Amino acid sequence: MTVLHATEPPTVHLSLQARVDGLSVADIDTVLYDSRLLVKQLAMRRTLFAFPRDLLPAAWGSASARVATAEFRRLAQDVTKAGVATDGAAWVETAAQAVLDHLEEGVSLDAATLRREVPLLEERIVFGTGKWSQESPVAPRILTLLGARGRLVRGNNVHHWRISRPRWTSMSTWLHGEVPDPLPEAEGYAELVRRWLWTFGPGTETDIVWWLGATKAAVRRALAEVDAVQVSLDSGDTGWVLPGDEGPEDPVTDWAALLPALDPTTMGWKQRAFYLDPADVPYLFDYAGNGGTTAWWNGHVVGCWVQADDGTVRVIHRGEPGPEAREALEHEAARLTSWFGGEVVSSVYASPQMRGEKLP
Repeated sequence: MTVLHATEPPTVHLSLQARVDGLSVADIDTVLYDSRLLVKQLAMRRTLFAFPRDLLPAAWGSASARVATAEFRRLAQDVTKAGVATDGAAWVETAAQAVLDHLEEGVSLDAATLRREVPLLEERIVFGTGKWSQESPVAPRILTLLGARGRLVRGNNVHHWRISRPRWTSMSTWLHGEVPDPLPEAEGYAELVRRWLWTFGPGTETDIVWWLGATKAAVRRALAEVDAVQVSLDSGDTGWVLPGDEGPEDPVTDWAALLPALDPTTMGWKQRAFYLDPADVPYLFDYAGNGGTTAWWNGHVVGCWVQADDGTVRVIHRGEPGPEAREALEHEAARLTSWFGGEVVSSVYASPQMRGEKLP
């Protein structure tokens, strides 16, 4: 996979256990927090991902920089509107530097402690208008900005692997002082597109623009930079692959998988009809297009999965996938139940099907 979704902490663990036999929670925690082969970074579409370390410079110079610029502009405007400072941009930079200074080399603190120890983070601002306005502390937005800039990173989790309570630390501390320079913007986008094509190709320009959260112009430049090859898709659309990937894939044996909410495969494409019946979208995705848990059979989503209070995993089918699919998915459900060991994972991205809603 190019990157793993990490908006919800369990997604990284569940995405990896679905793909690598024998991985335990402790094994995955080691990769995230000890060897740090995967590093959490805010990037494409303002989404938190777990990146392989070698891909971080590409994100820092392109997708993450784009997010950071937008975050800074909005926060500076809100600070000025709230009357916190006449120069919101300068105030934001001062607060951000205060956090960086406080998190000197080797220091790691949770957000609540940072708010107590860095006075500027105690400031509260009102943003939005009318009935949509709300007051909120500035601290989370300063931390989000620094995370997007690649200056801070969500480090060790204070609590359980299923709950997001990270200790924030400098990227320099986290990477033991070995922080590479960001790639230039065009090179960064090209590398991200190359990795996307390696994982998800063939895909359309629409898919890549959506996944990358970039402009069509940036995507077209990146496709040219990696010498992407046009191919015809069954849908009639034009797809793109890396050079050498134009030929048909070798056939594979039957396979089943139970993937978590926001799994990178489920969220890899915008145009999903080739693996997802459009009639099933309202049941398996929320209104914002976030995918809940999914059950897969031979490259198609055939349902979702849920947990009982005792941790038992149950598959909910959309239609009749056939006896072989049912048997294989029941086997996966039993395997996942055993892996959970009685623990239950919830998600704020639960789909209507997961919640048992009756749709019209």
